[in-house]
Amino acid sequence: MRILLNGRGGKVGSALAPALERAGHELVDDLAAADVMVDFTAPEAVEANVRAAVEAGVPCVVGTTGWDPAALDAFARERGVALFVAPNFALGAVLMMRFAAEAAQYLPRAEIVELHAETKRDAPSGTAKATAALLPGDTPIHSVRLPGLVAHQEVLLGGEGQVLTIRHDTTSREAFAPGVLLALERVTSLAAGVTLGLDAIL
Repeated sequence: MRILLNGRGGKVGSALAPALERAGHELVDDLAAADVMVDFTAPEAVEANVRAAVEAGVPCVVGTTGWDPAALDAFARERGVALFVAPNFALGAVLMMRFAAEAAQYLPRAEIVELHAETKRDAPSGTAKATAALLPGDTPIHSVRLPGLVAHQEVLLGGEGQVLTIRHDTTSREAFAPGVLLALERVTSLAAGVTLGLDAIL
């Protein structure tokens, strides 16, 4: 598959590019030559990138957070283009979210602590917001931005006399590659418009 990787020089992109090539994909520099666009850029850049790809009829796999993909859902559906967006491509993070949603059926209160590198622009993270949406009530989210961190999240669930902690740690951005590769396998068969979350294709 020929892939235009936006954000290739960034922290995620620089780890993702060699993984895509090892999997047999070809990285291209022009949208006109691409079968799929993959975007790991910044909130202020991603919407224009996605809009250009959809206008060109190129399906998208997007890991950039801090923007609202729903704004482009109708646009993508009108043009018959699949737009896959996930706040986190680490398979373990998706499992953490599933486990937290299940645990919340039995424990009455939850809070989320998400920790990322100080360079991450959005807070709370997309993963934390997606996790909170799976839990009942208005779950508080606490954001930490410090040097030395990559991507980490704890969901603390409390009940009478007990606390359950579900935690996922991304220690290297290579953790995102399997999820991106899975999304690339599935994106051309997805319905037109926005599909949200890796959980939707697992």
